[in-house]
Amino acid sequence: MAAVEDVESRGAKNRGDSYSSSYVVPDRDTQWTSWLIPLVVVANVAMFIVAMYINNCPKHYSGVGDKCVARFFGRFSFQPLAENPLLGPSASTLEKLGALEWTKVVHGHQGWRLISCIWLHAGVVHLVINMFCLVFIGIRLEQQFGFVRIGVIYLLSGFGGSVLSALFIQKYISVGASGALFGLLGAMLSELITNWTIYTNKAAAVFTLLFVVIINLAVGILPHVDNFAHIGGFVTGFLLGFVLLPRPQFGWIERRNLPADVRVKSKYKGYQYVLGLVSLGLLVAGFAVGLVMLFRGGQMGSDTSRAVMVIGVFTLLLWWVVRVPTAGAIDCATVGALISACSSFVTYGTPDPFPGSPCCEAVASLNNLADTSDSRQTVCMCVMGLVTTYNPNATAVATLPGFCGVSLGFTIEPNTDCS
Repeated sequence: MAAVEDVESRGAKNRGDSYSSSYVVPDRDTQWTSWLIPLVVVANVAMFIVAMYINNCPKHYSGVGDKCVARFFGRFSFQPLAENPLLGPSASTLEKLGALEWTKVVHGHQGWRLISCIWLHAGVVHLVINMFCLVFIGIRLEQQFGFVRIGVIYLLSGFGGSVLSALFIQKYISVGASGALFGLLGAMLSELITNWTIYTNKAAAVFTLLFVVIINLAVGILPHVDNFAHIGGFVTGFLLGFVLLPRPQFGWIERRNLPADVRVKSKYKGYQYVLGLVSLGLLVAGFAVGLVMLFRGGQMGSDTSRAVMVIGVFTLLLWWVVRVPTAGAIDCATVGALISACSSFVTYGTPDPFPGSPCCEAVASLNNLADTSDSRQTVCMCVMGLVTTYNPNATAVATLPGFCGVSLGFTIEPNTDCS
């Protein structure tokens, strides 16, 4: 499990200063400045420029008929479209710079190509699509979880994608950050699953994830795209997300805001521990088996039935992992966590909450919890405990439904009978 406080917390700023998300954000939670993802983008662009400089199409291309594309770029002009339709260098140049090639990895003992290939791109089209998606996905994740965790996910996902690609593809070279990018997508999905109970706008979170996944699936149908790297990266990132990205459920709740008989059980829920441990085991086993098969000269592509079996086994294991219940019985800790999103208004009387604000999204989530008579009774009792017992300013809680335009199904006043 990822620690709540780590080296990434140095120099952090308050999340409330400039960022809004679709889950409850405690006042003391932090937003990190994103610098790693922009640096990765710069590194990828720089490597592409280096590749084009070394490629020098006008000097090295000796084909008949076709000509280098955009010859006005001089030595930076592209290979003929018949050779590379993505507007980039030749395959030999990419191979020289570290493209993934099964023969060189297995028989040439050049395992470093499993990492170097993720910094190379086949062409301008390939580079632009990957970098656009990386910025769209990666900056948000780095702001939320910091550079250490996102950097680990990015690199290991790229490595995992390379391993699976090398197992299935032996005749062609492979380059690109797509495996690492799909790893971030997988991490987004597992982060949504493991932190599901603290999302206040679940529909928006799911829609955003689906939108990004659909775009990248569309990219996967383009020619010369290594979908095995996509699959390997996605699976690696998905498992790493359960290990590195769980958020503490009740860690920010102040005890003075809770009834006396309420005990905050754990920073993390039980299912988060289960998901993290099972995912870590699958990840270690997957890398071990994949690397042993690769360096023994295994060729998954020559045995379709074996590939289907592996995918089937993984699917069953994955189903077992994600079927762990992600929501438990309502307790006052959960209610207190939601109300804490309005702590500034409750404590100081300002600023007024409004529909769409984090506070009102939390109140709306509270309303969603109270969807049955029993759950409504539980929510009522917890809210009344906050109002009448521990916080002298908590009577402001009574005005929250009115500000937010939300009905909780009961009236918040001193004489309310929740039974």
